[in-house]
Amino acid sequence: MEILNAIIGKINSFAWGGVMIFFLVGTGLTLTLGTRVVQFRKLGYAFKLLFSKEHKGEGDITPFQALMTSLAATIGTGNIAGVASAIAAGGPGAVFWMWVTAAVGGATKYGEALLAIKYRITNEKGEKSGGPMYYIKFGMNEKYGGNWAWLGWMFAFFGAVASFGIGNMVQANSVADSVNTSIGFPVMFTGIIVALAAALVIIGGIKSIGKVTEKIVPFMAIVYIIGSLIILFRNAAAIPDAFGMIFTNAFSTKAVGGGLLGTVIRFGVARGVFSNEAGLGSAPIAHAASRNDDAVKQGIIGSLGSFLDTLVVCSMTALVILISGLVTLDPTTGAMTVANGLDGAALTTTAFNTAFPGIGGIIISVGLIFFAFSTILGWYYYGSKCIEYIAGIRTVEVYKWVFVVLIFLGSIYKSDFVWNISDTFNGLMAIPNLIGLLALSPVIFAMTKQSEQKDKIPS
Repeated sequence: MEILNAIIGKINSFAWGGVMIFFLVGTGLTLTLGTRVVQFRKLGYAFKLLFSKEHKGEGDITPFQALMTSLAATIGTGNIAGVASAIAAGGPGAVFWMWVTAAVGGATKYGEALLAIKYRITNEKGEKSGGPMYYIKFGMNEKYGGNWAWLGWMFAFFGAVASFGIGNMVQANSVADSVNTSIGFPVMFTGIIVALAAALVIIGGIKSIGKVTEKIVPFMAIVYIIGSLIILFRNAAAIPDAFGMIFTNAFSTKAVGGGLLGTVIRFGVARGVFSNEAGLGSAPIAHAASRNDDAVKQGIIGSLGSFLDTLVVCSMTALVILISGLVTLDPTTGAMTVANGLDGAALTTTAFNTAFPGIGGIIISVGLIFFAFSTILGWYYYGSKCIEYIAGIRTVEVYKWVFVVLIFLGSIYKSDFVWNISDTFNGLMAIPNLIGLLALSPVIFAMTKQSEQKDKIPS
C-alpha cells in the first residue's frame, strides 16, 4: 500500500503541479483572447439569459437548472476548506491567484458549455448526453479525422473514478464529521440519512437533480454570502488590511520564486481550479442536458460558473479568514504565521467563530452540510454520464446503487488513499479535456464571431 500511495502521490504532483497549471491557465488565456474576453463582455447578458424563459430546444432541464447542477458540484467543501488550505500553505496572496484563475476560467467554462451543446447526443432513454468525451470524440473526429474516441474514454474513466471519492465519500465524510462535531450526532446515522436523501433525488435522474439543485444551490449560496457579509460589516475596519495582505503577498519573493512556480501562485491556482473546476471538464456534462439549442448562449450562461464560485463565494471565505486575525504577515520579512497551525475547515470555522462568536460556527456547519450534499448530487450525474460513455446506459443502474452505498461508507470511514486517488484522477480529467478545448478552439471562436455578427447576442 505504501508503494501504491507513493505512485499516486507522484501522479498527483504532476496532475496539480506547475506544468498542468500552465496548461490550465494557458488554455483559459487562449480562450479569453480568442473570444475577446467573452466572460466579462457578456457578464450582464449572462444573468439576463440565466433567468430568461425564452430558451427553446431539446433537453432535460432548463438552462438555469443546468448552471445550478454544475454549481452544485463546484460550490462544495473546496469553498470552505480549500480556500483556507490555499492561504495556510501559500499565504494570503494565493487568493489573488485564485481570482486570476477564475478570471480566465470563465472563458474556459464558456467554451466547455458551448461545445457540450454542439456535440451532445440523445441516448436510448431519450435523454441528452454530452461533455468532453463527446466533443472530443465527435468534434475532433470531424475536424481532424481519425478516431479520437480513446481520448474521450480516458476522460470518462478519470471522471468515473473521481466521482466515487471527491464527489462522494469525501463529501459524505465532511458532512458526518461536521454534524458530529457540532451536535454530537453519530456519524453512522448521518451517513444513513445522507445516503437515503441522495438516493431519493438521484432515482429520478437529471430532471429530479435539476429540480433540487435549482432550489438548494441559490439558497445555500445566499445564506453563506449573507452570513459572510454580516461578519465583514461587523469588522469593516479590518477589510483594507485584508486586501493589503492579499496584494502584498501575491507578488512577494515567495510568490514568484522557487521552482517552476512560486508557492503562492501554485497553491492559489491549484485551489482555484479545484474549487471552480474550470478546465477539468465536469461542468459541461451538466450543461449538455440544458433545454437550449443555442450553443453560444449556453456557453455565456456557463461562463458564470467561475465568477459565482470563486470571485464571489471563495472571496467571502478568504476575507473572513483574513479579517479574523488568525493569519498574520511579518511586515519586515513577509513571513506568515497561522494561529495554532490551523488549516482547512478548522481554520475557516475558527475564523468565522472568532469574527462572529456563536453564529459564525453555525454558518460554517450549515454551509458544509449543504455544500457537500449538493456536490454529491452533481457528481453523481457526472459519474453516471462517464459510466454511460464507457459501458453503456444499462450499467448506470448498477453505478447508481454502488454510489449510494459508498455515501454511507464514506461517512463512517475516512480513507486517505481514497482521497488521494480521487484527487489525482480529478486533476487528470483536465488533460484530455484541455486537449479537446484547444483542438476545437477554432470552432469556439468561429461560432462566437458568427453569433455576434448575426446579432444573436449583443456585443
